[in-house]
This record gives sequence, C-alpha cells and structure tokens, in this order.
Amino acid sequence: MRLKVETTDILGVLIFSPKVYDDDRGFFMETYNKELYQQAGLSDNFVQDNYSHSTKGTLRGLHYQLPHTQGKLVSVIWGEVFDVAVDIRKNSPTFGKWVGLNLSDQNRKQLYIPEGLAHGFCVLSEKADVIYKCTDTYSPDSDRGILWSDPAIGIEWPTLSSIISDKDKELPLLSEIPGNLLPEYHG
Repeated sequence: MRLKVETTDILGVLIFSPKVYDDDRGFFMETYNKELYQQAGLSDNFVQDNYSHSTKGTLRGLHYQLPHTQGKLVSVIWGEVFDVAVDIRKNSPTFGKWVGLNLSDQNRKQLYIPEGLAHGFCVLSEKADVIYKCTDTYSPDSDRGILWSDPAIGIEWPTLSSIISDKDKELPLLSEIPGNLLPEYHG
C-alpha cells in the first residue's frame, strides 16, 4: 500500500501517510496522486497550491473562506508545526470541536481539512515550510477567521506563540460570528 489513511474525531478530517522510499541518497515520496487519494475517499479537485514559510513561534489562523470554501491537504516540507482543524459547520455533530496534529518533514504526514472547517498552525521548529493544496482559489471577499485562543474551542496549543499577525489577533470568537457567515454541514 502506498498510502495509509487514518480518520479523526471530526468527520472528513483525515490523516494521510504516504509511502516513503528511503535509501543512501535520501528519500522519494508521492505527495499527491489523484487516483490513490480518490481510492482513499478523497475525491476533491484541487485548484491552487500554497506555500508558507514561517519562523519559530509563528501562529497562523484560524482561517476559513465563505462562500468560497476551501478543502486543504496540508504538508510540511521543512521543520515542524502543530496543525489544527476546527469544525465550524452549522448543525454539525462536532461543531466547535478541534483536531490537532504535529506535521513535520520527519513524519511526512498530511492533514486533510474538508471545506467548511477553519485551519491554523503554530511553528515548533526554528523555521517551517508548509505547503497545501486547496479546492478553491483564494478570495479576498470570502476571507474569514476565528480567534486562535477562543476559550469555547479550547485548542491546546503546544507552545505560546509570540508572532501573530495583527489581523489574526483581531479575529472574533466563534460565538460572535453570525450564522450566515458560517458554513453549512451537509452530513
């Protein structure tokens, strides 16, 4: 098997572990193969790739888009991050719940975050390069977010981040977001 898949406590959030071929020269792995991912239950059509380079202590998030929601397949190609998905879909049985996972260039795991969830990460290593495939393009008019430290969500960040953008510091609590600005759960 070239792709191991694990489910999480939030429906649709998946952890992928691609097969890695190591030898004296280094390693090789497929970071995405549409047919394999479809066989594993991921039939999304990715249309944009993003690359983020950050220093230790950086926290990005919690971000989402509406109405142009984005599913994301997140990987770390250098360093280590604590990556988080938060279910913010109205009427979801796991609304307000979160899943967190260390992603690194060492474990080579990937986190799939379906459309309608918020996403964020904090950098644990000196530097980290994060790449992610998206199911829709970035839309400035759809750009939304939730405060990373929302006590009702209660994310257990592994480190106190000191580098947070002014924009992310000013994001609202989940309870302050009107229902029409939250994605729908479609079971």
